[in-house]
Formats: sequence, C-alpha cells, structure tokens
Amino acid sequence: MRLIVLTLFIFFSNISLTQTDSIFIRKIYDMALEDGHAYENLRSLCKDIGARITGSAEAKMAINWGRELLESYDFDHVYLQEIKVPHWERGTTEAAWIINEEGKVVKLNILALGGSVGTSGLIEGEVVKVESIQELEKMSEDEVAGKIVFFNRPFDQKMISTFKAYGACVDQRWGGTNAAAILNAKGVVIRSMASSHDDHPHTGSMHYEKGVAPIPGAAISTNDANRLEKWLETGSVHLKMEMDCRFYPDQISHNVIAEMMGGEDDRIITFGGHLDSWDVGEGAHDDGAGIVHAIEALRILKELGYQPNHTLRCVLFMNEENGNFGGKSYAEIAAENKEEHICAIETDRGGFLPMGFDVVGSADQLAFIRGIVGDLKAYDLLKFNPGYGGVDIGPLLKYYPAMIQLGLNVNSQRYFDYHHSEADVFESVNKRELELGAAAMAAMIYLVDQNL
Repeated sequence: MRLIVLTLFIFFSNISLTQTDSIFIRKIYDMALEDGHAYENLRSLCKDIGARITGSAEAKMAINWGRELLESYDFDHVYLQEIKVPHWERGTTEAAWIINEEGKVVKLNILALGGSVGTSGLIEGEVVKVESIQELEKMSEDEVAGKIVFFNRPFDQKMISTFKAYGACVDQRWGGTNAAAILNAKGVVIRSMASSHDDHPHTGSMHYEKGVAPIPGAAISTNDANRLEKWLETGSVHLKMEMDCRFYPDQISHNVIAEMMGGEDDRIITFGGHLDSWDVGEGAHDDGAGIVHAIEALRILKELGYQPNHTLRCVLFMNEENGNFGGKSYAEIAAENKEEHICAIETDRGGFLPMGFDVVGSADQLAFIRGIVGDLKAYDLLKFNPGYGGVDIGPLLKYYPAMIQLGLNVNSQRYFDYHHSEADVFESVNKRELELGAAAMAAMIYLVDQNL
C-alpha cells in the first residue's frame, strides 16, 4: 500500500511540475507577443546605430547602445568586458567592370571581402574561371599569373538546409584569394555566398597565410556571376576593378554583459549573439536579431519575477564577423576567473521562424535536452538534434568540454538572401517571427536553468 501511495505521489508531483513549466512558458510567449520589446529594440539598433563593423564609430556607438539598454532594464549587473579587436575599413565604394572580346562593357555589383587589401588604383586582368580551390591548385603558375581568378561554385540548391549549402562553398571565400595569390594572380572575384539570384553582392571574411603576398579579393552578385559565366563560354573576358580597403592598428573594444544572479549556486548559463556586423546593410538578421533575442529573453524572465537557480548571463559579443576576438576573449577571461560554465546558447541565424535548438554535447546531454523540452512542442519547436552552437560560444568548449551548447535553429530558407549584404536591413525582419525567437530563447533558458 505504501508503495502505491509513493508511486502516485511521484506521478502527481511530476504532473504538477510539468503544469508549472507549461504555465510559465505560456507567460513567456504571451509577454513576447503582446508586450514585446524585441522589434522596437531592433529598429533602434538598425536605424539609430546602423551597420557595426568592428573598430568603426558605429561599433563604438552600438556598445553604448547595448549598455544603456541593458541598464534600463535594471538587471543585477551590467558591465563592459575589454577586448582587443582588428580594425579593417572598406574605404571608398568599390567599382568593377567586365569587357568581352567585342568590347562590350558591363559594370558589376561588387564588394571587397573583409580583410582584403586594396588594389592601389585600377587593376585589369583576364578572367580565369574555377569551381574550387582544388581545381585552381592543379593549374600552373603560367595559367594564373597576372590574371583575375573567378571562383564560381554556387550554392547546391538541392540541399534543404541552406546553412549546409553555405558550408559547402564558403571555403572559396575564406581561402580562395590566398590560393590565387600563391600562383601570382592579380586579384580574385567570387560568386556571392547566396541562395538567391539578385544584384546584391555578399561580403564576408577571408585570410592570407603568412609569407603570401596579398592580392585583392571581392565578391560579385549572383546575377553578375551568371553573366560573367555566360560571357566566358563565348570567349575571353577582362575584368577591371578598384578597391580602397585597408587595415588600421588594432583597437580596444568591448563585449557588453548583463546578469541575473542565481539563487542556488554561481554556475553560469551564457546566452547571446554578436553586436558587430558587416559594414553594408544594417546587420538586422546578422546579428541584430540575435542581440535583441538575447536581451528580450532576459528582460522577460525578469519581468515575470523569475528567480534563476544559476547565474543567467546575457552577452553581446563584439567581433564575431572578422576574428571572433569577443568570443575567444570571453572564454579566456572565464577560465582565468575560474568560473564554472554549464551551458551556453547562441542565436546567430537571423530573425526567422524558430524551429528548435541544435545541441552540441554527448549522447546523454542530447537525451537530457530532449527530455526537458516537451512543453515547447506546443510552440512548434520540434527540432532538437545534434548540430552547431555558434561561433561566439564555441571557444568555451576549450575550457569547459563537459558543458552543453545550444544554437537556436530557425527556418533557414531566406537567410542567405540577406546575409552580409546591403539587403540585411530592419524591413527584412518579420515582427512576429522575431518575437517568437525571443520567446524560444527565454523558454529554453528557463528549462535549462530549472533542470541542469
């Protein structure tokens, strides 16, 4: 008889706990959708501050914006974490043209890749088309020297996940210019890392190996890449381009941090996005949306009177786009301070419809996450699978290999229409989808804090 009573007690206790979670998560969603701040905060970040490339005046203003906004919500602690960051500037607007054998000239839509050197005036070269770095490396220096290499591998449209399609071709943006420089090419242009066909070039980071004489690298729009590809089918094409980009000395910058202190212990759950963006568009999806997701999640939990078990730390990381010194420095400082980090959650995939969370961890940790998220199914959060956490939180794994990392998973189909381009503006973000993302973050933070 006592065993039956004990079993019934456990059964009803578990139902009560689930009902408590369900009620609180419902409150989270109600506040996000009826009394949310995310959309207005994003408007302010995009319109009042603008694009926020690391080292720029706009990046400094964004740090002030973030600190003042977090302080206005009266969290337990708000502070700046000093970091050193690179400072690259685009300079004057890039210009480029292609000329075919008949003398026809077409102006291209072009953006320097982040970290590229300038051209030191107008340069010209015959275009050599390749589909991959591997194809280029099989060519002789005589075939490449003095020419402009055109990397033309597009997104694989058969891939359902556009993030996987991006991953399958982004190596040509990151390493293509360096590979061409080794063969003494004059410059590089790449097909933009985009799933759509339009006139917006998409920038992004690239690098040079030590000892390699740098050459300029740029992205052209997908429409221009299609045009250049067709021209090359009928004869030789020359390309002229001019860029004025350059590096300046490193600068001191900051991560912006807000905390709600835990009631049971000082173990830390970190969550956030990156405050910097590229210098075109307004950085609305990448990663203004993630910034306001994270701020809104902490605001909602505080407004609902939630008392966390662990320290909840919202981090607005600086310099994800061209160095990740915000994420690297945050992890190093955490280890130096002997902090105990148990979970980190990143939102850096745009303000689109949330679908779940990617999980970085062991099989037991994946099972744990799947075991606590049943209440989220009512909000169409259904995908909790092994995947990727995020660039900013990734360095924490070096010091805390046993922690769980989560990445907000969204519907990715339109993300690369905007990513790293002038199209990434506030108007491209859907208010309701943005608010649902903020609610998903708050609910996930709550469940992890309650159960970990």
